Amino acid sequence: MSAAGPQGAGAGTHYDLLVIGGGSGGIAAARRAASYGAKVAIVEPRPLGGTCVNVGCVPKKVMFHAASIAETLHDARHYGFTVGPTSFNWGKIKASRDAYVRRLNGIYASNLKSSKVEYLVGEATFPPTRSGARESPPEVVVGERRYTARAVLIGTGGQPMMPDVRGAKEFCIDSDGFFALESLPRRAAVVGAGYIAVELAGVLNGLGCDTHLFVRRESVLRQTDPLVQETLMAEMRRAGVCIHTGCTPSAVLRDDASGLLTLCTAPRGEDDGGEQHEGFESVLMAIGRSPNVARLGLEAAGIKQGPRGHILVDEFQQTSRDGVYAVGDVTGKLELTPMAIAAGRRLADRLFNGALPQAKASFDTVPSVYFTHPPVGTVGLTEPQAVKRYGQDNVKVYTSRFVNLFFGPFDTAPADKPKTAVKLVCQGPDEKVVGLHVVGMGADEMLQGFAVAIKMGATKADFDACVAIHPTAAEEVVTLPPWGLSGRLGVSRPPHPCSSL
Repeated sequence: MSAAGPQGAGAGTHYDLLVIGGGSGGIAAARRAASYGAKVAIVEPRPLGGTCVNVGCVPKKVMFHAASIAETLHDARHYGFTVGPTSFNWGKIKASRDAYVRRLNGIYASNLKSSKVEYLVGEATFPPTRSGARESPPEVVVGERRYTARAVLIGTGGQPMMPDVRGAKEFCIDSDGFFALESLPRRAAVVGAGYIAVELAGVLNGLGCDTHLFVRRESVLRQTDPLVQETLMAEMRRAGVCIHTGCTPSAVLRDDASGLLTLCTAPRGEDDGGEQHEGFESVLMAIGRSPNVARLGLEAAGIKQGPRGHILVDEFQQTSRDGVYAVGDVTGKLELTPMAIAAGRRLADRLFNGALPQAKASFDTVPSVYFTHPPVGTVGLTEPQAVKRYGQDNVKVYTSRFVNLFFGPFDTAPADKPKTAVKLVCQGPDEKVVGLHVVGMGADEMLQGFAVAIKMGATKADFDACVAIHPTAAEEVVTLPPWGLSGRLGVSRPPHPCSSL
């Protein structure tokens, strides 16, 4: 396939918008701009859809479902089902998952074609800035062809990082490598405390792998509310994940005879020589992601970057170079697929829809979900963030910890049943809700509607005024005690009848 791509090499070399990167943000911007009649092209050397479709959200959620089914099979006996011996075929779900991803790649290509966006296959780079070029249309080189555009949008996303320790690059996999695994490891180590590490650790554990999670400090998901951290850690351990805290990898060794890996961790103090954890078939490094910018030639083009390599942009996604914009993970601002889509569309609105000259995406009060086991949903400020912003006396917190009704019939002691936890963070005398944090079964699906209410400025009284849907876990969010008495201190109520099941 030529550098000009599958949609006609002779379409011209000047565009209204040239998008570098065929991920969620870039495609959203390209199609929105084209809908206004702009001449648009998108450049991408890999399958369309970016990280989310190919090695991120989509295949991750498929594996989340697989692990959830395994958990349901395990729990079926509590509901009267006799389930015989079962087996799991990793190769089967991998083939089905990969076929689904390829189908999505094709849908993205078809959507570009129907939107009249030209698709250029290849690597894009910026040529070095010439004298006075900042006032000229930006130029981009793809293969041997040079293109100009009224506006260039960078949406090249991020890529997994690998620690600079002995043996890591030779013997370990990253999150991309997880989706290339041909079989389920019998014993695996996952290194990292962020959402990718805990999500993939949950998948491996749920599917029957002896899973060990190594975190550098004392908790996972350290950016979330303490209630989420504490509850998730407890539930992951209850489910069988072995969590090692205070561990920093120092080396990875491989036994030539068995092929098994040993993860070495650095000493924790003067009297500690470090530890060696042996017998892993796979060691997955999930220590973070870096912007995918190495081949773009940003410095020569006069495009400034932050200390970690992210492209610096203002509130309108404008970079330091006139006519060049950036959205998504490459900017390091809220690395979420829907955020990149919103930023890309709003940029196209501002540039190509004369009725929206100030259009920009809002990065405030953005909900997010972690597909851990159990899942986490969070929106707005954590309790520590709210206290820091408004002061301790101006923050009131409502919490609930309960057993989801699903686990009610289980022949298990109540203390041993999985727990759901909810925290509502409120500010000021009106108790405006500035944060909601949920961890437990169904948290991923219940958060979206509440996020709309919080975005609109709802108060605790507004939440209380919404009659609960019973029996659900979500009702706990609108029945947090003292229900119906917002602002009246010193009044309490008995616990919800389902809270002690």
